[in-house]
Amino acid sequence: MPTDATPLVLTIEQAAQRLGIGRTLMYALVTSGEVESVTIGRLRRIPADCITEYVNRLRQQNATLPAAA
Repeated sequence: MPTDATPLVLTIEQAAQRLGIGRTLMYALVTSGEVESVTIGRLRRIPADCITEYVNRLRQQNATLPAAA
């Protein structure tokens, strides 16, 4: 049976690394609700698909901004 190498949930550090940002900014995104997180026991985790959703929202926001003249 093949296994998927992509984890379903990421640590804050793993999510930050995927986005190319620091831990502090990642925590700020989670605290503000911009990136969804889940608690598993006492651990805070970021569902992997939430990183993709966040990037897609950023792309949509940037697409609606007027072009710089």
